[in-house]
Amino acid sequence: MCESLIILDQSKNGILTFCNRSKLFQLIFNNLCFELYEWELEAFKKYILQLDASYWEKQLRHWSQQRKIPISVGKKHFIILVNKEELFEIKQLLRYKKPRPELIGYHDIDYRFIEN
Repeated sequence: MCESLIILDQSKNGILTFCNRSKLFQLIFNNLCFELYEWELEAFKKYILQLDASYWEKQLRHWSQQRKIPISVGKKHFIILVNKEELFEIKQLLRYKKPRPELIGYHDIDYRFIEN
């Protein structure tokens, strides 16, 4: 594992990491892998959080596929299908807490103060 890789959140089927070297977030869910910059992750997060699972399950109730909730990725012709449980798990992964920068204390500063 890369030493600059930080695990932000993890679930049964996925993991969300951040690489300090490349400044990329990586969302791995089942067999899908997304590498996103922060602004792309925020846009993806906003899109995922507004998805209404009940609406899509109602719209596609007669469809023979188990997965009925579409997630558009990139171009309009590429769609990932998930079920309600998978969508909930992705939403949980994206609700990570941003790592706070570690603040230094006054005892960490080695500075000789000289008054003029």
